[in-house]
Amino acid sequence: MERIKQAIEQAARERMDSRALTPRDPSRLAKGAGKVNYVPPGEVKFTATRTIQVSQATRERNRLAASIPGHPLRDTYRMLRTRVLQELKANSWNCIAVTSPVQGCGKTLTAINLAISLAMDHSHLVMLVDGDMRKPSIHTYFDYEPEFGIHDCLFADVPLSSALFHPGIERLTVLPGRVAIDDSAEVLSSPQGQGLIKELRTRYPDRIIVVDVPPVLAVDDALSLAPNIDCMLMVAENGKTTREELYRALDLLDGIPLLGTVLNKSDIKTAAAY
Repeated sequence: MERIKQAIEQAARERMDSRALTPRDPSRLAKGAGKVNYVPPGEVKFTATRTIQVSQATRERNRLAASIPGHPLRDTYRMLRTRVLQELKANSWNCIAVTSPVQGCGKTLTAINLAISLAMDHSHLVMLVDGDMRKPSIHTYFDYEPEFGIHDCLFADVPLSSALFHPGIERLTVLPGRVAIDDSAEVLSSPQGQGLIKELRTRYPDRIIVVDVPPVLAVDDALSLAPNIDCMLMVAENGKTTREELYRALDLLDGIPLLGTVLNKSDIKTAAAY
């Protein structure tokens, strides 16, 4: 654990100052894009979005900790949420991608719980997008089998409203995957893929968008998506992610604003975000 912690701390020192991250390309900032409207509890009604009920047993089995009252990790995700919100507001960002160096670091579950925690802040509406098109899995954490997914919106003229679902967590909507796409990087960089992300950001300007994307060292999807998102959050696995893997991933993302690194599966009781 000490090895990976030292690697993350060193990488963080090289890429950010002691207080906050500074984007390497200020011209990419969309001024005003991160502004959100305050939505009082109980006033959000999803009329065009399918609503499903996710049982407490499902939440516990699938480790949706941020949605479980009294769960020991709930406050950990709240701490991560606070750090993320500080950076989003400081830079007028509203679209964040969550990735990792390699498979197995827990990036998808981190993205889900981060989105849930953000949505539970009464000041924000949140959309969670399954951008891991090779292995779409976000819907499985909610025990939901979607009729339509992101692929259908891209290539079958299915409207977004038909693919989105609301998992019974106030202020949160989800755009799921449905079928695996082998040429996902090409899809993300295609006019359809870029157009979809732009549509999400312009149609829903009052929302924070959290996108789960494949590991950086596995495929080039994260790099293909980079021009259409504001920043990235790196997830490393305690005791498994090596210094070399972390540095290689960070080097590939050089020039892309990095919110920080989350040390996942740690035995430390507090969040490790750098």
